[in-house]
Amino acid sequence: MVLYIERWLTAPMQEEDGQLVERAKGTPQGGVVSPLLANLFLHYSFDLWMHRNFPQLRFERYADDVIVHCRTEKQAQEVRAAIARRMQECRLELHPEKTKIVYCKDDDRRERYAQEKFDFLGYTFRPRSSKSRKGKHFINFSPAISAKASKAIRRTIRDWKLHLRSDTSLVDLSRMFNPIIRGWFQYYGRFYRSGLYPLRWYLNRVLARWATRKYKKLKHRFRRAEQWLLRVAQRTPQLFAHWQLGARRGSAMGAV
Repeated sequence: MVLYIERWLTAPMQEEDGQLVERAKGTPQGGVVSPLLANLFLHYSFDLWMHRNFPQLRFERYADDVIVHCRTEKQAQEVRAAIARRMQECRLELHPEKTKIVYCKDDDRRERYAQEKFDFLGYTFRPRSSKSRKGKHFINFSPAISAKASKAIRRTIRDWKLHLRSDTSLVDLSRMFNPIIRGWFQYYGRFYRSGLYPLRWYLNRVLARWATRKYKKLKHRFRRAEQWLLRVAQRTPQLFAHWQLGARRGSAMGAV
């Protein structure tokens, strides 16, 4: 096993044009084996070390992204310094820009701090207005889809070029793309579902544009295409996952 890991670490990286690039250390960014090696190495160099040295602190780690929960700023600074020393012992280093102390501001923590939000696994954690079961509004430190993740999803949707698929029916579009859309909305809809409303609006605009090229009666009539799409969504909300986003409040889906 050690031999295979050494070969992974020393193997050259191939560029898109086929050129081989020699590497002196680490694994290539985006390499398929990089998360596996990170999990293997950090399990021993970080996870077990944290359990031994800071058993009272909770933390989450995904590959090489880590969140450590501290109670005070002083404790956070001490833990950060200790982790930095530990990484140096293991011939690693903390990312100078991504490694930061964040103040989790909410109704119970109302002070101001330079950093009051962070991104993790496609979510942005920051203070947000929430509503309790009794209808009371309060500030809660909670996650919602990040701007970076939303931008990446929009880029993927643009790459689909739906407006050029006028030879395809709406049902066929659902078969091709709804599994992907469902995955996005199931993952990012776990918390703060309203954060997905702009993405839902964008998807419907794309579908309405498709309709203006698909049907002669809707050509150059974008607003009428939006109204047609709304009627379809109300009749068959199961066609697209984002049409069901508002179902918990009794809406058909709030299409456009």
